[in-house]
Amino acid sequence: MRKANYDKFPSTKYEGTIVQGWEAIIAQLKEAMKHQVLCVDFYTGVYEEAIIREFSGLGRVIRTRDLMKPESEIRKMTAPFMTDDVLFGYVTNLKLDDFFCSDKLEAVREELTSVTEPTIIIGIGACEVAPSGALKVYVDMARWEIQQRFRRHEVKALGVDNRDDAVSIQYKRGLFIDWRVLDKYKDKCFADIDWWLDTHIPAAPKMIDKATFFKGIELTSKTPFRVVPFFDPAPWGGQWMKEVCDLDRSVSNFGWCFDCVPEENSLLFEVNGVRFELPSVDLVLLKSRPLLGEPVEARFGKDFPIRFDFLDTMGGGNLSLQVHPTTQFIRENFGMYYTQDESYYLLDAGKEAVVYLGLKEGIDKEAMIADLRQAQKGDLVFDAEKYVNKIDAKKHDHFLIPGGTVHCSGSESMVLEISSTPNIFTFKLWDWQRLGLDGKPRPINVERGKDVIDWGRDTKYVYQHLRNQFEVVAEGDGWTEERTGLHRNEFIETRRHTFSEAVTHHTDNGVNVFNLIEGEEAVIESPTHAFEPFVVHYAETFIVPACVGEYTIRPFGLSEGKTCMTIKAYVRC
Repeated sequence: MRKANYDKFPSTKYEGTIVQGWEAIIAQLKEAMKHQVLCVDFYTGVYEEAIIREFSGLGRVIRTRDLMKPESEIRKMTAPFMTDDVLFGYVTNLKLDDFFCSDKLEAVREELTSVTEPTIIIGIGACEVAPSGALKVYVDMARWEIQQRFRRHEVKALGVDNRDDAVSIQYKRGLFIDWRVLDKYKDKCFADIDWWLDTHIPAAPKMIDKATFFKGIELTSKTPFRVVPFFDPAPWGGQWMKEVCDLDRSVSNFGWCFDCVPEENSLLFEVNGVRFELPSVDLVLLKSRPLLGEPVEARFGKDFPIRFDFLDTMGGGNLSLQVHPTTQFIRENFGMYYTQDESYYLLDAGKEAVVYLGLKEGIDKEAMIADLRQAQKGDLVFDAEKYVNKIDAKKHDHFLIPGGTVHCSGSESMVLEISSTPNIFTFKLWDWQRLGLDGKPRPINVERGKDVIDWGRDTKYVYQHLRNQFEVVAEGDGWTEERTGLHRNEFIETRRHTFSEAVTHHTDNGVNVFNLIEGEEAVIESPTHAFEPFVVHYAETFIVPACVGEYTIRPFGLSEGKTCMTIKAYVRC
């Protein structure tokens, strides 16, 4: 296993205005506020009470949570989107205004037109209440950090105190309701915010002004960049990432790395040498066209449609046997317009590595479903190999997994998962008699799974269409380009480049997502010097915005004179 040089804290570095620590932040805002109203707006997941305490010394406090509808009414209003399912809800069409009591809002707005004392409006939706001329601060929060706070049962939801709910229920409310509502709301507020506050590390708050915020957004949108990866243990997790990504050796395992999920990851601005953290979705919302490209934006709006993550089972166990829904199913049942098509690219593999993919020919599907139901009840051990193809896997294999295909990675695999969705929709069929990290059985979804399984994805189909569909499409001096997929049902195209010299790429007005799958270092450069050379290391995922146009990638540093490999994903248009 190679020496770690993986950068866990990639950032955009520049000069600007940044204020650190509560004392300096409060002093700065007090000076800027003078006798104005101060508006402190939140994303969900912040530590509300702690932030209110810090600002309470500046004047009279009006809490927006006190202006919302009663919790019982909000729970009733959101019930159709929460559904009765333990995991899955339905995407809401609610807006932030729907959570507020209109009479209370109007009364406070009227009161603030003639306020004579320093007043702080604080909480989610504060900008909805603030009068013209108010000084506005936004306390932003990345979804990954919110999820950590869910696990510790520390934060309330939008208009609801759900801290005692199971983590899966908190996440469901965030995914289907709160984050949808607040992203739409925040998208309207960007231009009005005077200061941005980072409290991801509660004891080390930082604040940047509007000019510094937009400078970071502008710089990042015009150059290759990386979002901040996050790592998580899993019931099947392995040991590979500990070494290659230099992670905490005391943790039992790491199964997941979300290396490119802009809706959930953070983005780091390094302002005057100080890291400022914000949700990377802010960049997607503000720069959707230069980032995604006009054709991709026209198709997906302000969704980032390509997802890269790692699944580490090296020294671990099998993933759950699973299937992802079809597009029609996900539209009808969850209110989403595209599904979780994906692929497994093997970054590394042990001698015993396998992938379970597709169904064996001639199986009795009724018998398979009956066995899965019995296994779900604990009445038998499901014989996966009786029904599902078990395929030997080696490093640099690529398995394509369109929705409806039964699949899972076996142990001793290091998978780069390339997926076409920012959301997690997995119907687990069998989990190998295993408990989750909480000591409880993980939810199994045989009934939903049986409705989306494509029974035509059998052994013959897998070998003809889903396993190692490599095709050389171009060659040059010191480089080769291969098409590796994805399947014709999937909208993502993937290309693998093997190179010892510089390779010229072009975004073709669409966002490109890469991983350096072989080689210690490579550098991305602009032939017109439109951006500074951008260095990446082994296993790092990076994004090239559509607006970049032409660029080159070549071996760099420790890899000069050697052969490197990248895999590139983009949306077929």
